[in-house]
Amino acid sequence: MAAVGTWSFSLPAVERMRCMILAGQSSTDVVESATADVENDVQTGRYIVGRGGFPNNKGIVECDAAIMEGVPGRFGAVAALRGVGQPCRVARQVMERSPHSFLVGEGAEAFAREQGFTIEPNNDMLSDHTATAYQFKPLSRTQKSKAVLYLLTGLIALDLAGNITVGVSTSGKPFKAPGRVGDSPLPGCGLYADHRVGAAAASGDGDKIMCYCPSFQIVQLMRQGMSPKEACCSVLADIRKRTGEDKCFEIGLIALNMKGEVGAASSVEFPYTFWNQGMDSVEKHVLSY
Repeated sequence: MAAVGTWSFSLPAVERMRCMILAGQSSTDVVESATADVENDVQTGRYIVGRGGFPNNKGIVECDAAIMEGVPGRFGAVAALRGVGQPCRVARQVMERSPHSFLVGEGAEAFAREQGFTIEPNNDMLSDHTATAYQFKPLSRTQKSKAVLYLLTGLIALDLAGNITVGVSTSGKPFKAPGRVGDSPLPGCGLYADHRVGAAAASGDGDKIMCYCPSFQIVQLMRQGMSPKEACCSVLADIRKRTGEDKCFEIGLIALNMKGEVGAASSVEFPYTFWNQGMDSVEKHVLSY
């Protein structure tokens, strides 16, 4: 039994995951529910997640989300989805009810409507903070390049029955081009899971991350016997070697194996939260760089 999440703001979500896991709920229900809470909280939108997230360069919030079980072939994702405050729930329905695994844009929106989701006006997807940021987006771009990281929510749960699930969600790079999709919903890039080994998730500059398939690599290294920490560090070291130490982009990695062991690595200061069997409460660790 274990749970792990990216960034400090995941602590309440991981605490909820802990309670749900101990109550015997499935890893997929746990990840979906906890992710949806983060997505639908307008206050976490400033961390580039769901409702209250940053819009694209036309002022429209477009969200990406994915969920992947360790069971082979169990994956669902949406991208460039407009008007849904909890896109991970749509991704879950793609996995459960669609003959396809990945739906984008108008197709994702049409599917969401078919499944009973309400498509909300764009204004309901913005917060005061992100609406103001869009109004002054040239300045925001300058500030972002200096101080703000590329965040998202990434959560992994291992339940009592030994099932493992990983989920990710993001509103994407602030003021991106309409239709832009980063690494987050791409299997092997933003997330990956294998019930024989474990799962991993990535956060950071998605346009760069997708070129390295880090989540898949981490799971493969764990399959070969590495611990989650060793696997995350090995993948990050390889990326640094390929890009050059001084040119490495923003990336944070988390992993969880089937023993409940957690690991992480990052090219930036990276807080992550976790809990596993034997711990009384959720803990936060901060990786320096």
